[in-house]
Amino acid sequence: MLEIERVRNQTQADAVYMLAYEFIDWLRERYPEMDGDIDEYLHHQKFDEQIREVLSHYNPPKGECLLASYDGQPVGILMLKDLGEAICEMNRMFVRESARGLGAGRALVEDHKKCALDMGFGTMTLSALPRHDEALSLYRSCGFVLDDRERRARNSDNAVLMKIDLHEGRTRAD
Repeated sequence: MLEIERVRNQTQADAVYMLAYEFIDWLRERYPEMDGDIDEYLHHQKFDEQIREVLSHYNPPKGECLLASYDGQPVGILMLKDLGEAICEMNRMFVRESARGLGAGRALVEDHKKCALDMGFGTMTLSALPRHDEALSLYRSCGFVLDDRERRARNSDNAVLMKIDLHEGRTRAD
C-alpha cells in the first residue's frame, strides 16, 4: 500500500537522506556528461547540509518534505521550499526505479500541491533537466506549464522551468 507522509521524525529524515543520495547517484548515472555540473549544484545548494538537516530546512513554515512509502518501505521523496511572495519551489523529487509505475510520483506531486495551498502559497515552480522526459510528462499531467518568463529572467538553458497556479482548477468544495 502506498502512503505519503510529512517528514517529522529522525527515522523519516534518515530515509530522506538515503533517498536523496540515491537520487544523486541516479543523476550521475543518467547524465554522466553533467558530473561537474552536478558537483557544482551540490556545493552551491549546500545539498548535504540541507538533506542532513531536513527537519529544520524542510518543515513549515519554511518548507515541507514528503516521504512516499510502499508496503512500509521508503520509495520516494519530494521537497518544497519557500521562495517568498507566496511562491514555492518543488524540488528534489525522486522515486526509486523499483517503485515506478505504482503512482508514487503522482501522489507526491498532488499531496505536495495541497501542502503548498495549506501553507498559503499561490504559485509553485520547478526546474527539471531537459531530457528528464518521465518527470516532465508527469508534471504536465499534474497541471504544470512552461514558465518562459522565468527562463528569460534566469537565462537557463540547462533546465526546463515550469509553474502552476495552485488556485486554478479548485472547486468550491476545495
